[in-house]
Formats: sequence, structure tokens, C-alpha cells
Amino acid sequence: MKVLVVGSGYVGLVTGACLADIGVEVCCIDIDENKINNLNKGILPIYEPGLETIVKRNVEGKRLSFSTSLAANIENVGAIFIAVGTPPGEDGSADMRYVLAVAKEIGNCIKKYAVVITKSTVPVGSSEKVRAAINEGLQSNNQTTTFDVVSNPEFLKEGAAIKDFMSPDRIVVGIDSERAKETMDTLYKPFLLNGYRILYMDIPSAEMTKYAANAMLATRISFMNEIANLCEIVGANITHVRAGIGSDPRIGKKFLYAGVGYGGSCFPKDVKALVKTGKDNGYNLQLLEAVEHINDAQKKVLFKKITRHFDNDIKGKTIAVWGLSFKPNTDDIREAPAFVLIEDLLKAGAIVKVFDPIAMQEAKKELGEKVTWCRDVYETTQDAGAIALVTEWNEFRLPNWQLIKANMQTAVVFDGRNIYDDVFLHKAGYCYYGIGQ
Repeated sequence: MKVLVVGSGYVGLVTGACLADIGVEVCCIDIDENKINNLNKGILPIYEPGLETIVKRNVEGKRLSFSTSLAANIENVGAIFIAVGTPPGEDGSADMRYVLAVAKEIGNCIKKYAVVITKSTVPVGSSEKVRAAINEGLQSNNQTTTFDVVSNPEFLKEGAAIKDFMSPDRIVVGIDSERAKETMDTLYKPFLLNGYRILYMDIPSAEMTKYAANAMLATRISFMNEIANLCEIVGANITHVRAGIGSDPRIGKKFLYAGVGYGGSCFPKDVKALVKTGKDNGYNLQLLEAVEHINDAQKKVLFKKITRHFDNDIKGKTIAVWGLSFKPNTDDIREAPAFVLIEDLLKAGAIVKVFDPIAMQEAKKELGEKVTWCRDVYETTQDAGAIALVTEWNEFRLPNWQLIKANMQTAVVFDGRNIYDDVFLHKAGYCYYGIGQ
């Protein structure tokens, strides 16, 4: 089966590369000529562990190609994935402009039956808008080509996207025709052979499943951060509390880590969009409104701890910030807590030194010369008054604390992810602050 993937960002590129890796002929389409030119040269627009290897292997195997033209590649296509962005609007709603523009273009050039698969994260009811946009394109060319629309939301974790795609815990497919189901069965047959589950359902339920999943995970994070903040007040330790409640199989251990809030391209955007969907339908999602409020406040927790430690005067003090991406193993800085901390530190007059193993190039586009860019964590600590750990990259876990202490003016660590042993650091001569401890 020949497949088109429209959109060569995070979701589209991972989807296209992984489908090619199981033998599907895939062409990834994007209107960004520079991105496509780079992809044809082997230069990827994102960092994702293992992705570069898969792209290279399948380009060499002539199963994966890249183009700026949908019309030039649509002949004999059996399925078309729409995987363009749906950024949040000012009111929190998902911006459907790019999805609908692609749908209309499909209608303009489709000549034989194909399944149009919405991979982008879209609100409930969007598939009908996609269907209407395709029909609009068909009518403008006096075409009557048949097609089906399918909802197939992605559940990829940045930093583990290849594993998530190739070994999914579930594949959610929203359909309303048997012909579409046959196409999806063919496309995902290798996953069925390996025992992975395909959950077929109606289209609105598939669209809702994506938002509900991310909203649930965001809720667990905000819940733990609320409990962590209370632990600090009453003298409890969130690490022990997490072990206690995570041992309950009804709760489990995942996404129960306290920290400085969630970020990224999914959780903030999807929580906002789901809240907006509720309001559009006359229902206030009070729990998710609270989740969002808690997360916004949690991103300021480290700054509050830092200023409290220094008696509300950090003007002229050097603060080393470790980690800029919203999570490890990605260069994604969207909604990253580090940027909230850095902006607050700068406003208070602090000098900020930063280091991140992967996200420095992306971060420079946002921060410019407002901070000092360092080659490693040791350079950030030269004459620093404190360290603020924001992103828990592996290489930050066991640094040379003796060398770091010799670099610093005052040995203080603010651990935004609770990855360090407070007893060990106290014995090493550091003042240590965690979250909920």
C-alpha cells in the first residue's frame, strides 16, 4: 500500500518513518521547502532518539521519500494521514486551519478511493469538518471520488516515540465504514501479528480518547504537585507518599512524580482544548481548569524557593539552570518550565547560566543573549550562588559534586525533579531543596 503523510513535524515524521520501516511505501509531504530539502539531505527537523537511523535506512531502501507536492504524489495512494499542527488559539481552542486546508487540498486532487486518516490532535466533531472540506475540494473540480475519513490519534511520548509506535499499548481507530476498516486492518496488520491491540470505535469516541488520555495524565501530575506542596507545609515527604499510594494497583506508580509542572506540545494544549470544548457545549470542566491553574503555579515553585533562600534578594547573583527542554531526550522547549524560571530570575536581576545536552539551539531562538550559554554543567557553576535542576537528563544525575562545590560561591541545589539524594548532598556540604520534601 502506498501512503502519504501530510506534515513532517514530530508526529508526521515518526509516523512516516515507522510505517516505512514495516514495509509501507511512504511519501511525507510538507509545504516547508527548507524542511523538505533538509530531509532529502538527511537533516531532521527534530531530535528523537533512533529516528535519524530509521529515516536513513528507509530512504536508502526507497520506501520513504519527501516532497512539497501532495498532488504530484497522490496517484495510487490507499491512505493519507493528516499530521499537521493544531496550535492553541487565544481562547484555548485547537486551531484547525492547517488540518482543513490539507483536507481541501486532498479533495482538489484525489482521483480514486482513499482513506483520509486524521492523525493530528483535533476536537470531537473535527472529522465531519474534514469530510466537508474534502467534499468542498471535490465539488470545486466537479469530482465525485469516494473516500472515507478515519480518526487515528497518536499516543507518542517524546523521547520514546519509536518504541511507542512500533510496540504500541493500543492503536485507537475511529471508523464509520467497513471499507475503511479493511484499509486500516491492512495498514496495521504487522502490529496485529505481533499481538498489539487495535481498538475500533466510533469516530467521536476516538477523538475524545486522545484528549481524555492526556488530560488524565496531566491531572495525575497536578495532583501530585498539590500533595507535594502540602507535604512541605506539614512535614511529610512526597517520595514516601508516592511509594505508599503507587503500591495500590488501582493507582499505580506512573505519572506520580512531583516536580515543577508539565510542559511540551501536548498536555498544556490538550487540556486547554478540552476545557474549551466543554465550554462550547455548555459544560464547565472544573477539574481540568484546576489542573491547568495548578500547573501554571507549579512552574514558579523553584523561583519562590530560590528567592526565599536568599531573603528575596537575588539581584546580581548567578544561578545555574540545568535543563531547558520540557523533558529529557527531546529538544522540544514548548511550554517548558525552565523558561518560566529563567524569565522570573532575569526580572529579579539574577545572572543566569544555562546548559542542556540537546535543546540549546532551540532555546537560543527564544532567549538570545539574555542568558549565558555554557558547554557543560561545570561551566554553569563557575561563581554561581545556586543550581536549579529543571530537566532530569541522565548526565545530570551523577556529576562531580566536589568539583562543582569548588566552583560555586555558595553550595545550594534546588532540585526541581527530586533526582538527588538530600542526605548525600547535605553530607557533601550542600544546602538542598527538593519538591515536597
